[in-house]
Amino acid sequence: MSTATTAVGRRSSENFRPGSKRQHEVTKLLPGPVLAIILTVLCALVLIPVLYIFLASVNSDIGVARGEFFPSSFSFENYSTIWSSVGLATGLANSVLVAGSTAVVSALMSIATAYVLVRYQFRGRLTILRGLLALQSVPGTLMVLPVFVLFSSAASYLGIQVIGTQWGLFVTYLTFAMPFSTWVMVTYLRGLPRELEEAARIDGASNLGVLVRIILPLSWPGVVVSGIFAFLLGWNDVLFASVMTRPESQTAAVALQLFGAAQEGGAIPFYGQMMAASLVCAAPVVILYLIFQRYLVGGLTAGGVK
Repeated sequence: MSTATTAVGRRSSENFRPGSKRQHEVTKLLPGPVLAIILTVLCALVLIPVLYIFLASVNSDIGVARGEFFPSSFSFENYSTIWSSVGLATGLANSVLVAGSTAVVSALMSIATAYVLVRYQFRGRLTILRGLLALQSVPGTLMVLPVFVLFSSAASYLGIQVIGTQWGLFVTYLTFAMPFSTWVMVTYLRGLPRELEEAARIDGASNLGVLVRIILPLSWPGVVVSGIFAFLLGWNDVLFASVMTRPESQTAAVALQLFGAAQEGGAIPFYGQMMAASLVCAAPVVILYLIFQRYLVGGLTAGGVK
């Protein structure tokens, strides 16, 4: 009797083990055909506009104006023209430099800040955590004028030119990226076991050694998530970049905005060049996601180490 019970229990545990077919059937919310239809519709909503943008980028401006979905003749001339007409090379270089620097610095500073907030008890700790949440509710449009005045005052009183520089834009983005990145890392570090840190300290590791050798390797998914969100903040921003840059320091988003505004009132806008420039500007973000998608999934489902 005990042997039969053991065999039944073993079969039950095998049926419901993680990744088994039975476990998949139990946790699946929708029937297979319904799930396939929903996924097909969602993919179509995403891919059809992207397909249209690509087809318009290899079509003539007249063909796009006529409403052609499939071009009568394919030409990749727009992809070579945008580098001179849109000024995309300078914009992309500035965007990569500013957004990339914001992502790296924000990720490194946020993990150090989050480690102190999670692992140490001190007066004002809860106030800082609540302040991080409160800062997320402040619209960026309300901060344009104060930031501009502050940086202009720095040029007047300190003799430091901030407006129109790349590092001024970097400081602006870092100010907005740090609260969100820090809160992401706070949530992630709360799931890491303290026993690993205690074992490292027994072996003689310092606080910095624990942070660099233990916390940082275990927190890569969270670091990647906070870094990518900071990168997207700088990459997609138009408001601050249009106010605080000059032609030689403008980002790709500003270059696209100026090129699109220049087409208003013309006979036939350069639809093909606009679509081609949009795809080129979107490519780095897609490549970044494909490279770090494994870490993104782990960071967004943040649970620490099992």
